[in-house]
Amino acid sequence: MEGKVALVTGGSGAIGQQVCLYLNRAGVKVVGATSRFDLETAQVLRKQAIAVGIEIDVVAFDAADFDDAGRAIAEVTKQYGAIDILVNCAGITRDAPLRKMTDSQWQQVMGVNLNSMFNSSRHVIEAMAERGWGRIINISSVNGQRGQFGQTNYSASKAGVHGFTMALAQEVARKGVTVNTVAPGYIDSPMIQAVPENIRTDILGNIPVGRFGQPRDIAAAVTFLCSPQASFITGAQIPVNGGYYMGH
Repeated sequence: MEGKVALVTGGSGAIGQQVCLYLNRAGVKVVGATSRFDLETAQVLRKQAIAVGIEIDVVAFDAADFDDAGRAIAEVTKQYGAIDILVNCAGITRDAPLRKMTDSQWQQVMGVNLNSMFNSSRHVIEAMAERGWGRIINISSVNGQRGQFGQTNYSASKAGVHGFTMALAQEVARKGVTVNTVAPGYIDSPMIQAVPENIRTDILGNIPVGRFGQPRDIAAAVTFLCSPQASFITGAQIPVNGGYYMGH
């Protein structure tokens, strides 16, 4: 993958950071995208990467805004070249039982988790198809497969991620572009640490491998799907959940 250019949305998050690092180690020029709110976090990521000999640049834009995504992607393309790899990793939670969920909680989650995937993909897909090579990896969740109490918004958005993947994969398969989903289980990150301890203990007890996942577990799967060795895999959803959910 030497010389390829990757854009990773949600690049300042726990999973996004590791995806950036793993792709860069594979020879990819990586640009981590983050919201302006998280730009300081992203700059910290860049400094940490430089400290270990890895170079990652950052760009700030609102992934939930179609025009802002287009502007940023045009800037990245002008500075680094055409985007070969897009990892849609941006995601948030706004948990509440449906009977208490506000319209704002629903719309925020849909905007970041689902609309952002369209916004970024729409601005890169035509050029990928024209060049005859591209990789789009969409990050879903085990809760998009099995559902979760208090997460009708999050579960719906993450289930929609793979529907998007399967449809787009069919559109561009003959153009040399693959589109796949990675569905993480419970990952050791600020998101799981925010869950009450008793609930975390219950979750951990239901993970057959006996541990929470690490962000690098997801990054490794993403990196493989971006590689030439994965060129016959498209429209797939790869579960990385330690056996927590073994359904379809």
